[in-house]
Order: sequence, then structure tokens, then C-alpha cells
Amino acid sequence: MKQLFLTVMILFVAVPAYGVAVDEKPLADPAQEAAARALMKEIRCLVCQNQSIEDSNADLAKDLRAIIRERILLGDSPDNVRAYLVDRYGDWVLLDPPFNKMTLFLWTSPFLFLGLVILMVATARKPVTAKPLSDSEKARIERMLQEKDSI
Repeated sequence: MKQLFLTVMILFVAVPAYGVAVDEKPLADPAQEAAARALMKEIRCLVCQNQSIEDSNADLAKDLRAIIRERILLGDSPDNVRAYLVDRYGDWVLLDPPFNKMTLFLWTSPFLFLGLVILMVATARKPVTAKPLSDSEKARIERMLQEKDSI
């Protein structure tokens, strides 16, 4: 029984690792297909967002793979295909967007956040430590307690 459970668990964990996007029509020329696949690794799936279109099974990713293959088949270079996709979808479509004025915040936000955290830690109030009571303060408290008891 334990072996059956272990086998099922291994299959449950291992099977999704083989879940790779399958396209019906790869390009006939292996060099063109290799160029298309390399480009697909650089393009972000706009549905999954942190996954390349090569690894995604979303319908939009399938459409983007078809567009890439079509344009490579027509003779476009990978740079031209990349430029076409950026013109159509913006820099967000690239998994490694370029550094320019439109992506400035994207690239600098981790450093801005780190600076904000450092600033908050540096300006945080230090806890106030209580000083011991002086003799006059102790005497005053004793008088107040005695007056309360007499009431």
C-alpha cells in the first residue's frame, strides 16, 4: 500500500514537469525552427506574465508562437520579429525589457524600495527607556496611594 501511495505521489509531482507547450506545425527548416524557438524563450506570455510563450499553453501564447513562426518563415530576422511584437504589445512582451524612459521605474523600483526601507529603519524611533524614580517621585506616589486608601 505504501508503494502504491509513493508511486502515485511521484507521478503526481513528476507529470507536470513534462507539461511543455506543443504546437501542431513546427517549421520545416530546422534552422528556422531553432531561431523561432530561441525567440519564443525571450517573449513573455501576456496571460501567464512570468513565463515565456515557449512554456505556456495559453491561447494567446499559441497565437504568438504562430506569429513568430509565420514571420520567420517569411524571412524576417529575429530582431525584426522582436521589434514587431514590441510595436504591437510594448516592452512588456519581452522577458528582459530594455532600459529606457518607459521602463525606468521597472528597473529602478527595487532600488527605490530598498532605499525606502533603509530610510524607514534609520529614522525609526528608538524605544524610550524608563529612568528609575527619584526619591521625591516615590514619596509623592506613596502620598497619593495613602490618600486613595483614606477615601
